[in-house]
Amino acid sequence: MAPCLSIFFLFIITFCVTLTAAAAGHYSLQTFFPRPAYQSLIKHAKTPKPKLPFKTRYFPQTLDHFSFHPKSSKIFYQKYLINTRYWHKGAPIFVYTGNEGDIEWFAANTGFMLDIAPKFRALLLFIEHRFYGESMPFGKDSYQSAKTLGYLNSQQALADFAVMIRSLKQNLSSEASPVVVFGGSYGGMLAAWFRLKYPHIAIGALASSAPILQFDKIIPWSSFYDAVSLDFKDVSQNCYEVIKGSWAELVAISTRKQALAELSKAFRTCKSLHSTASVLEWLWTAFVYTAMVNYPTEANFLKPLPAYPVQQMCKIIDKSPSGKTKLSRAFAAASLYYNYSQTENCFEVEHEVDPLGLHGWHWQTCTEMVMPMTCSNESMFPPSGFDYKRFAEQCRMKYGVLPRPHWITTEFGGERIEKVLKRFGSNIIFSNGMQDPWSRGGVLRNISATIIALVTEKGAHHVDFRAATKDDPDWLIQQRRQEVEIIQRWLDEYYVDLRHA
Repeated sequence: MAPCLSIFFLFIITFCVTLTAAAAGHYSLQTFFPRPAYQSLIKHAKTPKPKLPFKTRYFPQTLDHFSFHPKSSKIFYQKYLINTRYWHKGAPIFVYTGNEGDIEWFAANTGFMLDIAPKFRALLLFIEHRFYGESMPFGKDSYQSAKTLGYLNSQQALADFAVMIRSLKQNLSSEASPVVVFGGSYGGMLAAWFRLKYPHIAIGALASSAPILQFDKIIPWSSFYDAVSLDFKDVSQNCYEVIKGSWAELVAISTRKQALAELSKAFRTCKSLHSTASVLEWLWTAFVYTAMVNYPTEANFLKPLPAYPVQQMCKIIDKSPSGKTKLSRAFAAASLYYNYSQTENCFEVEHEVDPLGLHGWHWQTCTEMVMPMTCSNESMFPPSGFDYKRFAEQCRMKYGVLPRPHWITTEFGGERIEKVLKRFGSNIIFSNGMQDPWSRGGVLRNISATIIALVTEKGAHHVDFRAATKDDPDWLIQQRRQEVEIIQRWLDEYYVDLRHA
């Protein structure tokens, strides 16, 4: 699910606010909020589908689980991926609660589930979230208006998962198989909420990098961007200062007559720029998402990146000749995010496409997933506030609807969410890495003997869900070992209870 800026998700842009830099006089720049899960703006026209050890299937899903209007019973086909290689009747079913994008993308980046499937003899099920990927209730017209998009929300998604899981178990004649749900980022929120809402269907949940406290005023609104800034500052004070100072230089250039031509040349754009705001967004995206995916090994989640990419960015800045401007050094560092593979001759700073099917998140942030974010003076981004009235008006203009900023905390628990979890919840692991800015909105301490927080100082955005490699550090190996041990305990307790039932 990010705020002086929108991944989401992962984490990607959800809505825009106006950011006025002090040095800019009356000149204003756009900033944006990254999404929880994969807030990434991918610049490629086509992204090849990964080859995965799953069979692709489609489930006839009900459009509206919560009303009985005639159109509520409309059926759409919801995509899912399934792997039964290690499974036998009665063995566990591990379910990934899909987030805001194509389900193959999440399956390709959740190798942890494949790694542990043989040990548990588990069936693996990755369910695509409605209105993402191929799971479009109204086909090409799914995003046509609020009349169709009105069926896109977290409660309908959770009900989709419940209905599909029950149907699958019945079809497999294995209704006694225990279910554990897994999810990362927004998917991690869904996994935790699923365990709370449907405890009779899932015996436990592993929620990685799930910012369930990012709503209302549960945590300071500046937490996300303060954390991004701290990631860079911890590596190099100079790196932090250069990025912090680059925005004023960008504003100064933007006042010049030939600003767009000058920036197009400096940023090696493939096409001439139409707005200086796109340069700010391009830089901002690189720094935020690099902080999120500051993994200890090479990875290709949002982009191909080296191990510990924040450190590599700061090396580029710190080793730059002293005569270089701060903006040029910031550009050189950001280029690592967009061109680590050294395959780009120019940069598509504008004209982005959405190959991973992420754009439904705009609707979700304009309705229920309202996560206010601001930039404090401690941030390396220009200071900004959150103007709810302006945000709500932008949503009304775009979709004809107004946000419900308190709905998530009403539905799932607000400032007393920890008491809710302690009283009504059990068997949930919240895993977070403190390198991940979304961790500030996560559960960072044990709530009870069965609501466990696993926190690593060097972990990044759901790094524990990535496939194991020979280069994994000891702390990551230990974190995954703890998760496996806890899941094993859940299953052991379940089978003991089943035998005595």
